[in-house]
Amino acid sequence: MGTGDNAWRPVVAALANPDTRAVIGLLIAGGDVEGHLAELSPSRRRHVVATLVRAGVVDESLAFRPEVFDELLRREPARKATGIDRFLRHGRIAQYPSRPAERAELLRWVAARALRPGEVVPEREMNERLAAFSDDTAVLRRYLVDAGLVERRRDGTEYALVPGAADERLRGDDARP
Repeated sequence: MGTGDNAWRPVVAALANPDTRAVIGLLIAGGDVEGHLAELSPSRRRHVVATLVRAGVVDESLAFRPEVFDELLRREPARKATGIDRFLRHGRIAQYPSRPAERAELLRWVAARALRPGEVVPEREMNERLAAFSDDTAVLRRYLVDAGLVERRRDGTEYALVPGAADERLRGDDARP
C-alpha cells in the first residue's frame, strides 16, 4: 500500500482496472480467483497480482486483506466541517442553524449567490434560484426577507437584494455572474 497523503491511490487504481476489480470482487465473494487468473496471459496475471499486492488488497499468497480499507480510513481522518459548511450537504441547506449569528451568515451566503446587487427578479425566478439551496423555497425566501437581506415588493411579485446586505466576500466563485 502507498504511503503519505496518496496512500489511497493504489487501491482506487486497482478498483478502476477491470481485471484487478474482477479479482477483488471474486475475493470478496469467495469466488474462484485462481481460475480467473489462469484465464489471463502470464504477463497480465503478474501485473494484476503485483497491482493488488502493491495496493495492499492482498498479501503475497493472494489472501484478501479487507483491513486495507480500515487502514486507509484511519490514515485520512474525516475533516470536520466548519462555518456554514456544517449546515450544507452538497451545497444545499441540510439544516438551519439555531444560533442567530450562524443563521445570518448562512442566509447572507445564500443571498449573495442567489441575487446580484441591483437585480430585481420575479417570484417564480426567485423560487427557481432558491431551489438550488433548499426544497422549501417559501421558507428560505421568508427567512431571507425577515433577515433584511432580500426585499420583496408589497404585492410579492418581485424580489431584490438589499443594497449592502450580502457581503461581497460571501459571493465566492459560484455566485451569479
